Amino acid sequence: MSRAEVSLAERLEACHSSVVHDVMKDMGLRIRVLPREILGLEPWMRVAGPVFTVRGRPDPTLDKHTSLYEWAGLLSKSPSGHVVVCQPQDDVRALFGGLSAEALKIKGVRGYIVDGGCRDIQAIVDQRFPVFARYGTPVDIVCAWRAEAFGEPVAIGGQMVAPDDMVIADRDGIILIDGPAAADVIAAAEAKMATEGEMVKAIRAGQDPQEAYMRYRVF
Repeated sequence: MSRAEVSLAERLEACHSSVVHDVMKDMGLRIRVLPREILGLEPWMRVAGPVFTVRGRPDPTLDKHTSLYEWAGLLSKSPSGHVVVCQPQDDVRALFGGLSAEALKIKGVRGYIVDGGCRDIQAIVDQRFPVFARYGTPVDIVCAWRAEAFGEPVAIGGQMVAPDDMVIADRDGIILIDGPAAADVIAAAEAKMATEGEMVKAIRAGQDPQEAYMRYRVF
């Protein structure tokens, strides 16, 4: 990643998904929110950055060595500074675990979002590596699942996730931003958050809510 891309990712991570949604709506941009069932393993988890997409599928013909070797390959391909977004096409197995989190964290990957399951949840939480998933399960991918595409568009909850997208995920949810619009969206979100900060000060100082709104035009 370039320094500019790193800066955008860090700035986006300092924003709130709800504010990003609001400014995108005001800007007339398309809104793509991933399913609300995909949640952070802990409420404090948040992540933002450019996406690296993975698509896979169940495959019961795999032997143990092949499935684990290919999974290690998925981790190897995951680029530093990105958020991995995985469509496993599987609602049985865990598509992430504690050792995988450690490997990606060491590589500098920013986080992991999966339209499926996760395991070793406490180990991941202890590492403070942000993971968003639908459910927890002890069932692993050994002899049962393989990745089949990297860096290609994937569908999650009726939304297409493209390789040049940026994503922000926090306690409110997960929203995607078209890559070319990211810089403008982030700047607008930062400006709105600054104005909302002034609005908060006015409310706490006892100003009437409608009067405060007419002054700052946010709520």
